Amino acid sequence: MQFHLNGFRTGDPSLLGGPFLAQEQAARLPAEADVLIVGCGPAGLTLAAQLAAFADIHTVIVDQKPGPLQLGQADGVACRTMEMFEAFGFAHKVMEEAYWVNETTFWKPSSANRNHIARSGRVQDVEDGLSHMPHVILNQARVHDFYLEIMARSRRRLVPHYSRRLTELERAPDSVSDFPIAVSFERQDAGYTGEIETIRARYVVGCDGARSAVRQAIGLVLKGDSANHAWGVMDVLVVTDFPDIRFKALIQSADEGTVLIIPREGGYLVRLYVELDKLNPNERISSRNITIEQLIAAAQRIFRPYTLDVKEVAWWSVYDIGQRLTDRFDDLQPEEVATRLPRIFIAGDACHTHSPKAGQGMNVSMQDAFNIGWKLAAVLQGRSPANMLHTYSAERQAVAKELINFDREWAAMLSSGASNDPAAVQKYFVQHGRYTAGTATQYKPAPDKWSLTGEATHQSLATGLQIGMRFHSSPVVRISDGRHLQLGETLLADGRWRLLAFAGVDDTAQPGSPIAKLCQFLSDSPESPIKRFTPAGADVDSVVDVRAVFQQSHQLLDLTAMPGLLFPPKGCLGLRDYEKAFCALDAENQNIYAQRGISRAEGCLVVVRPDQYIAHVLPLNDTTAVAAFFDRFMLDA
Repeated sequence: MQFHLNGFRTGDPSLLGGPFLAQEQAARLPAEADVLIVGCGPAGLTLAAQLAAFADIHTVIVDQKPGPLQLGQADGVACRTMEMFEAFGFAHKVMEEAYWVNETTFWKPSSANRNHIARSGRVQDVEDGLSHMPHVILNQARVHDFYLEIMARSRRRLVPHYSRRLTELERAPDSVSDFPIAVSFERQDAGYTGEIETIRARYVVGCDGARSAVRQAIGLVLKGDSANHAWGVMDVLVVTDFPDIRFKALIQSADEGTVLIIPREGGYLVRLYVELDKLNPNERISSRNITIEQLIAAAQRIFRPYTLDVKEVAWWSVYDIGQRLTDRFDDLQPEEVATRLPRIFIAGDACHTHSPKAGQGMNVSMQDAFNIGWKLAAVLQGRSPANMLHTYSAERQAVAKELINFDREWAAMLSSGASNDPAAVQKYFVQHGRYTAGTATQYKPAPDKWSLTGEATHQSLATGLQIGMRFHSSPVVRISDGRHLQLGETLLADGRWRLLAFAGVDDTAQPGSPIAKLCQFLSDSPESPIKRFTPAGADVDSVVDVRAVFQQSHQLLDLTAMPGLLFPPKGCLGLRDYEKAFCALDAENQNIYAQRGISRAEGCLVVVRPDQYIAHVLPLNDTTAVAAFFDRFMLDA
């Protein structure tokens, strides 16, 4: 964590510096906003927290609920999501509070008595080396709390406007107004009930759930069907002799169905997903009038010969499985893409729904928001043309479609009970662990000039840092102070691009070396993305952040002898930033070059997007390709 850049200040360093531009909860909505977010779910709050980092962007977030969520339905936090939380600065808080999923056990009908269950397998939940972050379980409401804290501490002091129901949304031609979207809300809070407020916005993002009013207003429909499988879910405090109650566990009984156990945070609470009867075609679960007593009894039958004494039910629900997806995630028709710009977007459950058991819903929703957030900021700040916003729907709809296909297969396996070979279920779980961990997403190069993903021409220079996939972190040691850390810790949710330069074996950034030549180009050339796109008077790393990794011991390198771009002067006092240069660790099993297949002889340059996805891998000396890549989607300052 860095602070004191613009002078010494006492107090909490997590409160962002500079004058606060207070956006207190007012009696009425403001007349205008740069971005209006509808919905305070995981997607909406991720987007709001990201945009709150930009003091010059006026963001307003509105929700129909009367206040912050107290008890959430979602609870699984994937490894990839934890990496994102690290970028927002609260991953450590989640790790302290959450349940860590370490192993998953599998249970099937006992060979001695098929009416009883017996353990059939045990696997590590997350494969070694998949992420430096764990898979954890934490109530969704607590995730909301962490985001709300970030928003409240931002320079905007962003707070949601609750108790407002969207009643009308209309987009005028862009030529009519700089704020062409008019959105009306009906207030539902005491003293204002029934009052109508209207706000005009440059952009609107609907994060308002599966019954999204924003989605309906732009004419999109969730398409898909129900699998006709009924399930119940309950968060309970129990007394049981079942030995794996504190492990994530999948139980397949002979005739009574399946139970999925998800231990919860705190050491005592546990979530049980319980398979119920198969539904008839076109039948909805609500017509069954299932009670909590029926749900408990169904679970107790599956657990035999073990006992399950439910002492308290914190929350419960029943649902039918369905996977649904919209054709697009913005307000354009396919034939309009070439001639019109998107201004209204949807994210999360508003555009894709999943079964709860694959743990995709909340995680994928937040990744949607992380994707659109930095793009909106770049456009609103004049760093990128508005055409770049086309990439949101193109990238995220394809990802959602792929994940829904996985979710459909996994949900079907869980709903088949012992008719599905338990060994096959265990094998499928292991083989598809990257989906549940959230690390399987890969953005493909697009055929148009707005593509944010480069071709794999030089992928051989870093085989373990796949273009289009999230940056897979490894440990490094910082040259300036010898601190060991994950390189991924430096990829903050601040809207900046990263250039990570990995030096060749003999390169110490000495004059004439590939690293030195790269830094010279970036510092001095008129074609440099830093020279072209950094606003006058801004810090040199405010748009493109350059960092370097070397193969020598940090004890043998002198940071002050390196190019100035690797310890640049910043802020009003011209203080040097000593946190730009790192060294690989000696141990082969912790060496970033070995772990990520980086060429030791040549090194390489890895271009990382503001949402932590790898945009390109290039040779250190291919400055022409660096310039050409950024020229696709950046505007001169």
